[in-house]
Amino acid sequence: MFDGFTLDNVDVGEVTLRVRHGGSGPAVVLLHGHPRTHTTWHAVAPRLAARHHVVTPDLRGYGRSTLPPDEPDHAQSSKRAMARDVARLMTHLGHERFAVVGHDRGALVAFRTAMDHQDRVSHLVVMDGLPVVEHLERTDAVFARAWWHWWFLGQTDKPAERVICADPDAWYRTPEPAAMGADNHADVWSALRDPAVVHGMCEDYRAGLGIDRSHDEADRDAGRQITCPAMLLESANDDLNIHGDPAAIWTPWLAQPLRHRVIDSGHHQAEQAPTAVAAELLDFLNGNH
Repeated sequence: MFDGFTLDNVDVGEVTLRVRHGGSGPAVVLLHGHPRTHTTWHAVAPRLAARHHVVTPDLRGYGRSTLPPDEPDHAQSSKRAMARDVARLMTHLGHERFAVVGHDRGALVAFRTAMDHQDRVSHLVVMDGLPVVEHLERTDAVFARAWWHWWFLGQTDKPAERVICADPDAWYRTPEPAAMGADNHADVWSALRDPAVVHGMCEDYRAGLGIDRSHDEADRDAGRQITCPAMLLESANDDLNIHGDPAAIWTPWLAQPLRHRVIDSGHHQAEQAPTAVAAELLDFLNGNH
């Protein structure tokens, strides 16, 4: 897994990130979602490495990356804090400019990185994600029923950690090792059985229901937009369209027209359709906007 890549632990100030990186050329950061780790990209990253320096960290609080002590409003797990980690990581690796790709919760971090660090992000790719405020403002019975884990993981009065850590094997469901890659499967399950990681993931969702929404609202009220080229990769067999056309929802946030592609897969595109994902990323990152 990740032949030719280097595995590092990088101190970026507030946290230490576990990160793999390899290849040569313009830099691209791949950000995983919940409840995965960076190893979800194991079949995509090598396909990009011939033309790009590919960087795949665990988000703070996930995998083997650390998390600071809890702060008011769960600020330590805000997407702004995670975006700052990405920017500092790329500085450490010698890249002033880079593309950022994010899936699921990683899409929120990718968006925040492109919004907060406009002068550094060359391309933005979001996979099965919308700005968190767009979900929350459209919440109805259909969304709450289908995406109920947002509300469960976000609870603080009756913390989800106690339920999950009591029997993580019953709580989480993943494909068999052969389907998602044996090493990826082992890495994910090592994380899911770690109470510190479970807490970090819950804090991610708690930040999403509060401080992340406030950051999105402030950007929208100020008229700020993403200025770099942007692409949405939507899974054909998932439900990102639960609020309607996701491309139309993204459009007001972008200064340039959105490139929108549908990938024939379920939610975990990088594991289920790595060839198609890598092809779309290479085409977009190398000038075909």
